[in-house]
Amino acid sequence: MTRLDTRQAAQRFADTWQHGWTRHDVAAITALYHDDAVHTSMPFRPPHHGKQAIADYIAWSFTGESDPQVTFSAPVTDGDQAAIEFRVHAYDNGRPVTLAGCVFAQFDADGLAVRTRDYWHTADGHH
Repeated sequence: MTRLDTRQAAQRFADTWQHGWTRHDVAAITALYHDDAVHTSMPFRPPHHGKQAIADYIAWSFTGESDPQVTFSAPVTDGDQAAIEFRVHAYDNGRPVTLAGCVFAQFDADGLAVRTRDYWHTADGHH
């Protein structure tokens, strides 16, 4: 990918995450990240450094999850950064859950995510 603007990069990020999460396609999602990217899932968890660590985290997070229905909103962008809300209705080991949150992403000149962080919450049932 060469020289995408932030809005295009963020929309690609949202679309790929939405489709990739629905299919548990770790490879498609991981392709969004720069080799040296850093991802933090929730504010007080240790960050995942590098594409492989991010892929391992994503694969782990899909464990026990089935039938995810995933929606990402239109990104809000500023400079090289974006904020994107998401909502997921899924089953966690057979129990219906809803996950709602937001990802903040910073992109390089090639449109790859170099730094991301999530804030999310879960609730029992589908809301």
